[in-house]
Amino acid sequence: MALYLLFESASGYALFHASGIRKIGQTVDAVRPTLLDLKRFSKAVKLASFTPFLSAADATNQCNAIAEGITTDELVNFLVLNLPKVKEWKKGKFTVGVAQPKVGSRITEATGIPCQSDDYIQELLGAVRLHFGPLFDQLKPYDVENYSRASADNMVTQTLILLDTLDKGINFFTMRVREWYGWHFPELVKIVNDNYLYAKLANFVVNKSDLSEKDIPALADLIGDEDKAKEIVEAAKESMGQDLSPVDLITVQQFAQRVMNLSEYRKNIYEYLVTKMNDIAPNLTSLIGEMVGAQLISHAGSLSNLAKLPSSTLQILGAEKALRRALRTGGNTPKYGHIFHSSFIGRASTKNKGRMARYLASKCSMASRIDCYSDMSSSIFGEKMREQVEERLDFCEKDVASCKNLDVVNAAIEGMTNTVSEEDKEKENGGKKESNSEADDDAMHLDKPAMQSTLCTRLAIVEL
Repeated sequence: MALYLLFESASGYALFHASGIRKIGQTVDAVRPTLLDLKRFSKAVKLASFTPFLSAADATNQCNAIAEGITTDELVNFLVLNLPKVKEWKKGKFTVGVAQPKVGSRITEATGIPCQSDDYIQELLGAVRLHFGPLFDQLKPYDVENYSRASADNMVTQTLILLDTLDKGINFFTMRVREWYGWHFPELVKIVNDNYLYAKLANFVVNKSDLSEKDIPALADLIGDEDKAKEIVEAAKESMGQDLSPVDLITVQQFAQRVMNLSEYRKNIYEYLVTKMNDIAPNLTSLIGEMVGAQLISHAGSLSNLAKLPSSTLQILGAEKALRRALRTGGNTPKYGHIFHSSFIGRASTKNKGRMARYLASKCSMASRIDCYSDMSSSIFGEKMREQVEERLDFCEKDVASCKNLDVVNAAIEGMTNTVSEEDKEKENGGKKESNSEADDDAMHLDKPAMQSTLCTRLAIVEL
């Protein structure tokens, strides 16, 4: 039976796999020499997983909870994600060693994971605490980078969920504003269709009886159309709506202001999503857009998971229910999932939508792999691929030949090389060149053949 050790430190939760301890012996006296010897202990105990705390305050709260025998959601999620699945009707083939029996019983109640806490486990955890620094070095630099990347991917996922919730809330509240204010000024609904503009006008007009010709310039600035401003004033004079009391009008005005504030907050969140997507997936964003790219990353779980998916899976990502239904009933399988919302699919004719979805999915798969594994943050590959997809769309609709993949990659590498060369020249002209300039130039200049070979190997580029 496998043995895992749960260890909490000031930096985060760590899970160690004690794979070599069982071969040496079960008693404390038998394993003590191994526990004290770092070289032997590091071979017997390996770092399986680690999750850092988000802040000093979070670290304090997590450590205090463990000391009091309380299991937090972060701890439960960490164990569930990194330990083998335990089925309810089967006994687990592993145990987790914990420092406190109360914590172990709480974990077992919450997740069904078998836990153990005795003198033998205490000795092992004491050795982990003694050698934690060298053991933590087992976490390779790219693993630390992956944790940072996973945090950024999680921000994209949470932001996308928040945007979806805000959209539903804003639509619902705007409908309430329309119905509420429509009793007083029903003609305004036919003049202004935009929800945000309607809320702004309801907040500005308040009492329709107070509108006059002098308010036309202010209304024109508000909605950007002088003709509509005049139409609103004329409609207010002939409105069939009922009069409301001052208290009712103030209440509607305050509600409209809340809807406006919520809409402004939604714009700020969307700008944050655009910035975040350009940071973590610039090529995917340039190719397919911020919202569709964020949906793909969110559905896959992370950018690294998306990069590992074949293009055929990425193509129907988001249409799993339709796929299962088609397989169960023997019907037609879906041609697209989230990528259906791309402008390329919308512009393609009905007979070419499937072809464009297949082609676009392959480009998205390549762009996500470049974003995930490339050391340089640049959107030039995504821009070149977008041009290639545009040419492919013309090929499907007008039978115009498109560029080959290898030509597109060469053009992107050439563009990146020129960009870096221009940056070097600016540094030289600005007098910011360091004393070891030759070494810096060798590090900054791109090796075009090497980059081309690496990209072709990683992306498995073939001519479509």
